[in-house]
Amino acid sequence: MNKQEMVTTSQRADRGVATVFARLRNEIDQLFDDFSIPVQMRRMFPLPDGAVFSPAAELKDKGDHYDLAIELPGLDDKDIEVELAGDTLRISGEKQEESEEKTADHLISERSYGKFQRSLTLPADADPERIDAKYRHGVLKITIGKDKESARSIRKISLS
Repeated sequence: MNKQEMVTTSQRADRGVATVFARLRNEIDQLFDDFSIPVQMRRMFPLPDGAVFSPAAELKDKGDHYDLAIELPGLDDKDIEVELAGDTLRISGEKQEESEEKTADHLISERSYGKFQRSLTLPADADPERIDAKYRHGVLKITIGKDKESARSIRKISLS
């Protein structure tokens, strides 16, 4: 067994069962997306404790810029963090919601907690200095400007 296999196996063991279920959940979400199954039906497959949700994202090339939209319903601005690390755009956060309803003979108390994270590699021609983000009505919209000079071109490299 080489060193890479040992690291991979060790890392896999550290992730635990929650990661396996989170991955399964993301695959189920993708299946539901493919068949346009309503979000309400997805609640039949809740995320396990400690799992991180990966929200749906849509990236469109608009010619002189890119538009990225990520669905994050039910959150406040303060719950969302957007950061750029090298050429990777990371969107993450946590939702913590509690509600309590009292009637004469009933008490209903609900809690909803969950973390989310989505990482995307910027396109080759993206300008990291021209990124703007806005959050409205449950959708995070990120505009990524293009830098024509940084666009990667294809060139043939001769062998020596």
